[in-house]
Formats: sequence, structure tokens, C-alpha cells
Amino acid sequence: MTGSTPDRVTVNGDRLWQSLMDLAEIGAYDDERTGLRGVNRLALTDAAAAGRRQVIAWMEQAGLAVRVDRMGNIYGRREGTDPAAAPVLTGSHIDSVATAGAFDGCLGVLGGIEAVRTLDERGISTRHPIEVGIFTEEEGVRFGTDMLGSAVAAGRLTLEYAHALTDRDGRTLGGELARTGFDGPAEVRLEPPHAYVECHIEQGPVLAEHDVPVGVVTGVQGISWQEITIHGRAAHAGTTPTRLRVDAGLAAAQIIVRLRELVESGDYGDLRATVGHLTVHPDLTNIVPARAEMTVDLRNPDDIQMTRAEDALAMFLRELEGGRPGLTLTTRRMARTAYVPFDESVQKVIAQAADDHGLAHIPLQSGAGHDAQEIAALCPTAMIFVRGEYDGISHNPREYSTPEVCAQGVDVLATTLLRLAGQD
Repeated sequence: MTGSTPDRVTVNGDRLWQSLMDLAEIGAYDDERTGLRGVNRLALTDAAAAGRRQVIAWMEQAGLAVRVDRMGNIYGRREGTDPAAAPVLTGSHIDSVATAGAFDGCLGVLGGIEAVRTLDERGISTRHPIEVGIFTEEEGVRFGTDMLGSAVAAGRLTLEYAHALTDRDGRTLGGELARTGFDGPAEVRLEPPHAYVECHIEQGPVLAEHDVPVGVVTGVQGISWQEITIHGRAAHAGTTPTRLRVDAGLAAAQIIVRLRELVESGDYGDLRATVGHLTVHPDLTNIVPARAEMTVDLRNPDDIQMTRAEDALAMFLRELEGGRPGLTLTTRRMARTAYVPFDESVQKVIAQAADDHGLAHIPLQSGAGHDAQEIAALCPTAMIFVRGEYDGISHNPREYSTPEVCAQGVDVLATTLLRLAGQD
């Protein structure tokens, strides 16, 4: 950047907040547990499609040229002064879990659009184009693989694999792309951007504990997802002696307890383990479960320790199966991503932008998965976290960040994009 072009920009925080609240009304529901308004926009549902159409309209109103690829990933492009320069990419996702708040993913997408609006209103041009992306099925809760759209865009997963994935009703992702009108014509594999920056609510308590509004994210820990199906034998709850039962529900409970033991042993580093989905069949009060289905989510910032934990779980499953005649277990890999460190040079640009806006910040690692970890395979990448309230709760209607902090995070994003897009 030369001449009088500013090196720092401040966005319209009121407009950003209004867009967040407006998008939150699409797929909104009244949550009985919390008494709050929540968001349910599972990927490629009608609600998610309506949200996508609204955000595309905002992109076009902001002057962005919109394209949709064969995974349904959406990109809005602001041209730069150098037609040959690779774009600086920002964005996130707007699909949600079934019990979401207004900020997860959405802040990164709408923050990117707000950054472009601000540059336009101030008449600022950049050498590199700037693109705002919306990636398909980041959450992974409908089709069983998280960061799906960005993983295909970055080349880790194939388009054919992704299109063939099914939800619990047997609907394929490819079919739902066509049904909702988001089976776009654009090539899905991204040419390497100049850089990628994603702004996201922290989804944790670290920034609040340090009383700082923003964080510079150093990387994303490894994630392992698998589905375990346990086959036992149905039996009458009153007449079948305990010694004769092959109880799939009991086996599921034993797996849950063993996972907690692995975590609490301290033998596997900073391991975290979660069983987020568990069903038993026939799911009747007076029948011993014949089958149980469960998911296991493991997280670890150390790839070697993650593998050790996976091996320990696999050994326990073999012992469990071998210790009870008639009990069988099958596993299916859903997702597996390694620890991803972020680019130090992009982290420095983010930290300097925060300093120049007078914002305290700290470095921290992400415990959640993000599209940034996939795009990091293509180009220098880092993330900006904004502070959440209520101990950083997320994937819950109580998820919240203040208008002020959201604006501060997007101020850092906009200034970072401006500086990266001005690089040679």
C-alpha cells in the first residue's frame, strides 16, 4: 500500500451485530432447557439453505462476485489491483449443530463481509483480491465428517467421498446439494490463496479468564471421531438372569467409563474424550438392549499421544468383546485430523493489528476444529478468537459474545486482511 492509504480500519459494529441477529432468526427455535432463543441450521437443510441465500444476498449487496462450487462452498470475491495476485481468503461456516447460538462460524463469515463493506466505504483498494468463504458442513453433525467442505476444497478428502456420505435418514450429501440448489458449477479444489484468516468465537473460557477481548490462535489440536456399534442380545428384563445377559447398553457404559479413565490417568497427555451420541435398541423399558450405537470424540494436541489413546481404546474394545460370549463390536472411522500449527507470520500480523487497535491479546491453541486447519495445507493461515461469555459455552443457545467484543475482533480481522492484501 502506498500514498495515503490507511493501514488500519474500524468496522461498523452496529451493522455487524444486526447481521448476526438477523441471521440468527433463520432456523431459530425456542429452547425449553434454557428458555432462550437458539439456532438449528444443520447443513443443507431448508433452514441452512435459507441462511445461505440471505448471506449471498448480503455478499452481492456488498459488491462481491459470488460463485458456488460442487461442494456447495460459497465464495464472494472483491477484486484487487493486480489481476494475477492470489486472493486473501477469510470466512467460516453458517451451518450449525441442532442446539446452537448465533456466533459459531457466523461471526467469521459476516465479519468478512463487514470488512469488505468498510474497505469499500473508505475507498480502499488492495493489491490482492479478498474473498469471503462459506464452507459446507463444518460441524459434521449431519453427514458425520467435520470440516467437510474445506477438507474437499483443500484436497484432503475427495468430492466423490463427500457426495456419497449419508445422514441418519439415508439422504446423501450430493442429493441434498441438488435438492437445495447448492450443487454449484465451480471447481471445488482451491488454488492456493495468498493467506487465510478466520475470525471465530473462542468456544472456551481462556480469554475470559485472562480478561482480554481477542486471542491469536497458534494452532488446532488433533481430532479423532469414530462410531462404535455394539451387538448384544435382547432379553426380558425380569426373567433373564444377569449371568445370561448379553447387554449392549452395559457394554456402552463400560466404554464411557474406560474413556474417562484414559483421560484421568494422565498417561495420554492433554487428552479429552466425549461420547456425544448414544442410542440403544429396541429402546424399551423392560428389554435388555440388543444393540447400542455411540460416537467417540477424542481430542489431543499431541499426535503421538492421540495414537496411543486410540490404541488403548481399541485394545479395550477387543477385551470387552472377548470377555462376553455373544457380544460383538464394530467400529467406523468418521474423521481424523492431526494437530495443525498456524503460520507465525500471519499470527504476527494479527497481533500487530490488535496492538494498533489498542486491544489486549494472548496466544492460545484451539480446542475445537475449524475450517482454518484444512486451508492451512494450502497457504499461510491463522485465526482470531473473540471472547465468549458464560465460561465460553458454545453449541448451546447460551453462547454469547458482546457487540463490543465482536466489533473489536472484526476490527482486527479487517485490518489484518487489509495488510495481507497489500503485501507484494
